Amino acid sequence: SYNAKLSDFGLAKLGPSASQSHITTRVMGTQGYAAPEYVATGHLYVKSDNYGFGVVLAEILTGLRAVDPLRPTGQQNLTDWIKPHLSERRKLRRIMDPRLEGKYPFKSAFRVAQLALKCLEPEQKNRPSMKEVVEALELVVAANEKPLERRTARDSPSVGHQQSHYRREHLTSFQPRQTVARAH
Repeated sequence: SYNAKLSDFGLAKLGPSASQSHITTRVMGTQGYAAPEYVATGHLYVKSDNYGFGVVLAEILTGLRAVDPLRPTGQQNLTDWIKPHLSERRKLRRIMDPRLEGKYPFKSAFRVAQLALKCLEPEQKNRPSMKEVVEALELVVAANEKPLERRTARDSPSVGHQQSHYRREHLTSFQPRQTVARAH
């Protein structure tokens, strides 16, 4: 029924209806995934989990963990660091998972980045519903865009010719990495 179920403590699914909130006595959850309104106030809304889903999309795009104290200062919290990169094509290319070696459908990746950005909206009212998230992801899949395979300058027949071409066999390279749930 398009109800968000992304959660590691079960509070959201027991929580509020559309415009109501639920107030907890203690903020719980995995660092890096909890919505800002929940962290700040303890108020849990229907779209609070959608924020966490945006974090998961960001992890898929970058191949990085939501929080990593070993990353440089300013990059330790993934969402804070990459939000400015999600809205611009050139910047998005710089943060994409390097293990993909540029072999991914860039238009689809950009659409997913735009969706992640919407899910990561600080104000819960501005986030898409889970139904809208599913519909957006279905459109990405339906586009059936072929992944790009980068070519070097010597492979290119001319300077004016595009430096990439499509290959269907790399379509599966845009898959989420396995994550391990951790108790806090």
